[in-house]
Amino acid sequence: MKKIETSRRKFLQGTVSLCVYATSALAAPIVTTKTSATSKFTTTPYLCNMCRNKCAGFARVENGEVTKLDPNPWFPKSRNMLCPKGNAGIQALYDKDRLKYPLIRIGKRGDGKYKRATWDEAYGYIQDALVKILDAQKDNRSTIAYCNGEGFNKDEYIQFFGSKLGSANFLDEGSICLNTKLGALQLTLGDIGEPDVAGSDYLIISGANRYESLITPDSIDMLHTKQNVVVLDPRCTVTALKADTYLPINPGTDLAFCLSMLYVAIKEELYDKTYVKNHVKDFGKLKTHILSSNYTPQWAEQKTRIPAAKIEAVARAFFKAQRPLYYLGRRSVWAENDFQLRRAMVLVNALAGSINRKGGIVFGKPIKLPKEEVVEPYYANAEDRFDLEGIVYGSRKGGSWLNFREKVIEGSAPYPVKAMFIRKHNLMQNMPNIAKTRKMLEMMDLVVMLDTMPTDTAMMADVILPECTYLEREDMVVSFNRLEPSLALRNKVVDPLYESRSMQEILKGLGRKLSVPLFEVSLRYDEELQESVKELGRHKAFEEGGYDLAELYRNDIAARNRNLITKAFGKAVYRSLREKGVWYPYLAEHTTVGNHLYRYYPEEKKHYSVKRDYSVKCYLKKLEKHGFDPMPAWQKGYDFIVPKGTFRMITGRYVTSTQSATTNNSMLRDMQHTNHLWINNKVAQKLQIKEGDEVEVASSISKVVIKAHPTNRIAPDVIWFSHGYGGSSEAMHQAFGNGACDNAIIEDRFEKIYGCAAMHHTNVTIRRV
Repeated sequence: MKKIETSRRKFLQGTVSLCVYATSALAAPIVTTKTSATSKFTTTPYLCNMCRNKCAGFARVENGEVTKLDPNPWFPKSRNMLCPKGNAGIQALYDKDRLKYPLIRIGKRGDGKYKRATWDEAYGYIQDALVKILDAQKDNRSTIAYCNGEGFNKDEYIQFFGSKLGSANFLDEGSICLNTKLGALQLTLGDIGEPDVAGSDYLIISGANRYESLITPDSIDMLHTKQNVVVLDPRCTVTALKADTYLPINPGTDLAFCLSMLYVAIKEELYDKTYVKNHVKDFGKLKTHILSSNYTPQWAEQKTRIPAAKIEAVARAFFKAQRPLYYLGRRSVWAENDFQLRRAMVLVNALAGSINRKGGIVFGKPIKLPKEEVVEPYYANAEDRFDLEGIVYGSRKGGSWLNFREKVIEGSAPYPVKAMFIRKHNLMQNMPNIAKTRKMLEMMDLVVMLDTMPTDTAMMADVILPECTYLEREDMVVSFNRLEPSLALRNKVVDPLYESRSMQEILKGLGRKLSVPLFEVSLRYDEELQESVKELGRHKAFEEGGYDLAELYRNDIAARNRNLITKAFGKAVYRSLREKGVWYPYLAEHTTVGNHLYRYYPEEKKHYSVKRDYSVKCYLKKLEKHGFDPMPAWQKGYDFIVPKGTFRMITGRYVTSTQSATTNNSMLRDMQHTNHLWINNKVAQKLQIKEGDEVEVASSISKVVIKAHPTNRIAPDVIWFSHGYGGSSEAMHQAFGNGACDNAIIEDRFEKIYGCAAMHHTNVTIRRV
């Protein structure tokens, strides 16, 4: 085993150990001020923001500084765990490179030259630019685009820029992440359930590298329960190494594997006949389609590279298991057939009866939170979004990033987009074909960035507004999970450092600055508003029309939480959220089950099955109407083809990375310094590439240089390297120039059902440099 491989193995073992250590770090919750021999300290419950899992913890504060983060034993979702990223949250708070005060660009866009500004100066710059832009566009509010990555406050951000300011063009991470999966669940089942991996006894995982890229309680459940685990992946990951069965598969051919599983189940009548009769709509059409298409294991072997006998064995074992589950994953889209793949996964589960039952996809009973109401203005001249043109379903909430970008830079949009507000979304790293993202941002008259760090995207902004980190703010209460539902609250641990502000405070100040000037713009072009002013007067038309953009912020976040929680659930729930950070109906029955592990819900109270009317839809007429397969099917264009002398590039990430958000974190960089090119060792030998050699990887759009890691754990015609490296912002000293950026060379192809970027379609050449 080569040196780098040994290092990676030790790193992963250390990660698991760190998780175990974290669970034992807090035997009981500490929520009161205590005094030690040397200093006073307090502990405050909080919710992590280092990845999308949102684990709960307690932060220890001494003399105004956060000195330790411990896991929270009260929270069912994170179950007394903090992963390496969660522990590194302290470094995110005290990173010397973090944004400290507002900045206004003084050089050319992208050169990193800014001047320090006051908040009022920054708001003034934005006000002047927006008034000019909206005047030129005759108050078409959709000339302003806005985006926000995954995390808390997204709905509130949408409410500000969409409902109040009036733009239809919101974009988020969905079209470069999970929209095909979420859409497949919603359209097939009528709901987005969640997988009960702990309750399953036979688990198939396609490509989701949960034991190497995201270590959370459900990751542990996948491999530490009495299950048979099957992993399909072009790369022999740590998850694959720990599985009972590992099946190397050609990239983009998982759909063929699923279709063959359906064939075996239907042909041999292994499916759950009672469940199918009661819940599966148009099963007859599916049966005819699968059998007539002859999706046999022998056919699938030619597509996937998995032996037919293996496919048959897995299919039979899966459908004969008591509680099988085909895990749909929680990662980015791979291929242009991704929506059909996720649909096929749902149908495999449905034919096994693994819907709305233990060990399957559960609907559960989430705790519903009331919405905060605001008055939404009507903007007569605001145009609709345009990026869903040519997309069958798409997401009106989050759109299609690549389609939006293409129409902007081509000038084919029905109106120009001249301004963009960006929050928690590093566009210059997270979308394929970075050169096009740069071109799009260069076309803007105004780019405003809200972030904690001077990212590659921040360096393209005209105005940078420093947001505080998650440990420096309170956020609105959130409802989590369906199987064991709970409420959780991110409490503020320390006051914001420097001149940073919470998103709520930033939008409050921005709203106060913009409300009247932008109202005046509307008044110049909106005839209905002009009539309203004549009838009601200027002041009343402004107030009753909802033009006060800061309306939601008349109360601070603490008051909003107190009012909402106590009104909906009572004072005891609010007190629990303040003291423990969490509440759920069986909190009083919370008990230890040994070794600092806890039981949260009594087994009989978990929501494995809920009474509801639903049907599993095999056939989607809308797809057929738009020229797509109404049921999962294989098309010739889905075949895995790699021309001679090229390799298919695939990507992923390490457990220390949350996309590009953590690459400047020195605590995490100590564990995973950079990324390396995985290349088959026999291929590397032929190309005279050795461990650590610099290799140029080139696609049709660009090229990068990265150090090589020859290994026998990847197919000969496939290469891989981790996402999140290769930053270009010199203001981020740990991340700048470290490793290679995958999206610099990934081609910008996207599927047309949800408009999602296909990340594993790019063929590349490689050479030693």
